[in-house]
Amino acid sequence: MKNMSVNEVHVFRPFKLIALLCVFLALCLDVVALLSPAWVTADHFSLSLWESCSQSEARHPAEEEEAVWSCFSTLTSDWQIATLVLLVAGAVATLVAFLVALISLCRGTHRQHYRTVAVFLFTAVVLQACALVLYPIKFIDGTVLQTYHEFNWGYGLGWGATIFMLGAGILFCLRTDIYEDAMY
Repeated sequence: MKNMSVNEVHVFRPFKLIALLCVFLALCLDVVALLSPAWVTADHFSLSLWESCSQSEARHPAEEEEAVWSCFSTLTSDWQIATLVLLVAGAVATLVAFLVALISLCRGTHRQHYRTVAVFLFTAVVLQACALVLYPIKFIDGTVLQTYHEFNWGYGLGWGATIFMLGAGILFCLRTDIYEDAMY
């Protein structure tokens, strides 16, 4: 009879890998949201984080395509600057979290830096949520638009990035090592 040996069984739970993917998606969505030209749109009006554009009214339907768009910087308003600073700070915190998590996973020092990554992500969530709540409140408070307007896809991507950050932070907080050590 052959000698039987006991092999060590390692269970791989991909929570941290999924969390890293969530952070990457959040970072991508955040960058697109920051660069988006459409945070608020209306007829003949578009507002982004960087500029506000309006189209001169066409006198005849044939002139609709020839109407000129005029744009000016939105960085003259305190609330718009505050929103932009909060969003950029959240994006930087997310970038730092992504880099720390990626290096930690690649080097094999899995458990040492997860709490740090989670703290960066939760900080980014707070910064982003503050900016995304401030933006519509101050826009509606100070707007003089007399037409229907809507918060567009750039604003929605900001919320999407925030949700992915929150999910990744929760996944980085999970302690799967306790259960693995106890079972084997």
